[in-house]
Amino acid sequence: MTKSCNPGSNKEMTNPYKKAGVDVEAGERFVDAIKPLAAATRIPGTMDSLGGFGAAFDPTAAGFKDPLLVSGTDGVGTKLMIAIRANKHDTVGIDLVAMNANDVLAVGARPLFFLDYMAVGKLHPERDKAILSGIAEGCKLAGCALIGGETAELPGMYPEDEYDLAGFVVGAVERGQEFKPELVSPGMTLVGIASSGLHSNGFSLVRQIVCTQNGLNLKSHVEELGKTVGEEILTPTRIYTRLLPILRKHGVAALAHITGGGLASNLARAIPPGSKAIIKRDNWPRPAVFTWLQRIGKLTTEELEGVFNCGLGIIAACPAEQADDLVRDLSSAGEFAYQVGEVVAYDGDDPRAEVI
Repeated sequence: MTKSCNPGSNKEMTNPYKKAGVDVEAGERFVDAIKPLAAATRIPGTMDSLGGFGAAFDPTAAGFKDPLLVSGTDGVGTKLMIAIRANKHDTVGIDLVAMNANDVLAVGARPLFFLDYMAVGKLHPERDKAILSGIAEGCKLAGCALIGGETAELPGMYPEDEYDLAGFVVGAVERGQEFKPELVSPGMTLVGIASSGLHSNGFSLVRQIVCTQNGLNLKSHVEELGKTVGEEILTPTRIYTRLLPILRKHGVAALAHITGGGLASNLARAIPPGSKAIIKRDNWPRPAVFTWLQRIGKLTTEELEGVFNCGLGIIAACPAEQADDLVRDLSSAGEFAYQVGEVVAYDGDDPRAEVI
């Protein structure tokens, strides 16, 4: 008897790839499910839909005449381990976009399009859609389009309930309008813009302090925080890209995105040789989460400032005569902003930053 050539009619036939732990059909269903999320992020210049081998974007349709392209890539880091432990996955996508969008903002670029890479041990449609919903929300907040990505099912590399995220952003700035250290000079004022909390850096230390040293439950309510541990440390990273017109209006020369490595090391990246940035820690309020971590982690102030943003997500260098107006306009836009320090001359070949 001749057997049918139709695999679906042979109950003995199996899909060896699925048997090995990779469900291609589930992946295709997942792509179909998230297409509306990506479509909701379209901006002028978006050309292709999700699901192709590549995606195109037209920067001239986005309003640029002579654009320089600025790219960035970053992840969420071990904050994901907290999200997995708390079974809360709808905000880490915002973190992913924020860490990338804020980086290109530091060059003066407006983010145009974003791609994500999600690696999972096993597809979990409800969880994975929550993650992608967060990415789409982050793209809306950043004003960029989610035009592509990759979801890789990697059994054997990740346990079934674990995943990792990476993001890639491309932005643009008109030639000659970049923020860069060479434009910073002694006498400029440093203006800090408040963070939403820990953002997405220092979480290896956060986990050590919270989970290992103190054995705290993520559902534990902390009176000085006014919320649970999990709610506080999973607060998503603030996205600052909508502030670009205000920063330009007031002559900002350079920006520092305060990420891993804390205040001084990131600020030094925005300062030219022969100058030193000095910020005064009493010039802005430190959010309660940092005081709490310092206390339960037995950290010195210098140790805290060498890892965390301590309440400042962005620091801008601007002409001193523009500082008051910059702070006023940032405040009017709903941000908390402070004059936190100044740039001074420094007799040395390497740029320096100091917190006093």
